[in-house]
Amino acid sequence: MTRFRLLAAEALRSIGANKSTTLAAAVTVLVGMFLLGVFIGLGTWLVSWSDAKKKELVVHVFLKEDATNKQINAVEVFLQSDPHVKPGGVHFITKAEALKKMEKEAPELTQNLISNPLPASFDVTPKRGEDTEAIGTAVQQAGLGGVDEVRWGKEVSKRILQIAHAIQIVFLIAIIILLVASTIDIANTIRLSIFARRREIEVMKLVGATNWFVRGPFMLEGLLTGLAGALGAVLLLVLGRSLAVPAILGHIRNDPNVHALAFYWTSAILLMVGLGIGAVGSGLTLRRFLRV
Repeated sequence: MTRFRLLAAEALRSIGANKSTTLAAAVTVLVGMFLLGVFIGLGTWLVSWSDAKKKELVVHVFLKEDATNKQINAVEVFLQSDPHVKPGGVHFITKAEALKKMEKEAPELTQNLISNPLPASFDVTPKRGEDTEAIGTAVQQAGLGGVDEVRWGKEVSKRILQIAHAIQIVFLIAIIILLVASTIDIANTIRLSIFARRREIEVMKLVGATNWFVRGPFMLEGLLTGLAGALGAVLLLVLGRSLAVPAILGHIRNDPNVHALAFYWTSAILLMVGLGIGAVGSGLTLRRFLRV
């Protein structure tokens, strides 16, 4: 406890004696963590959106007009046995149900119909959006009696999957770049404070102080600086969440299945990353000054 009090007192003394560099470091962390928080919120929302779009991908197996019950049952058994099909993801749509759905979605196309021209079908939900082509191809190659046509929106599915993968890759790259840039920025800012006290560090080393005894106050200073910057970023995000987000979401169709990472998790991540960046930035910067 005595050693910790000594380190804490030295860190607080350094912060008070180097207010400008400490403020610069805290602002650097604040900007980096704020951008990281925005990317986490936006990125997780986009990933959730892409996952929701992939879940909307289904395979439509249309049946012939003269398909018998035996043939329909055989098609259903084949679909349910496919390992790519989601459990309980095979739904039979009768001709009447298909017409009701069409009347609801496009009533102008169902006016003045003498008879029901729509076929019965199976809507098949895959385990993953990427499995639609495998399911559709398997049905086509099986040559099942009673199957008239198989559709899975090949081009649309391919485009949705490409967009989803691109979103995930861009999100990951952006997070990595922000973390690296924030670490470098705070390391450079703290280097100014350490450089101003390089003689003091050299004297401490010459009288026998261990590397960790010298490094401790600076790392604690970095922790406090990172924590202050991260807290400031969280407060800015709270303000932006209450003012900007409602205005943006007001122009976007609400989907209960699409949501960003919970804000308390985002806040916890920012605080942990801020602490980590402060400590790592200080520790890496000190390495060259400890070689006495």
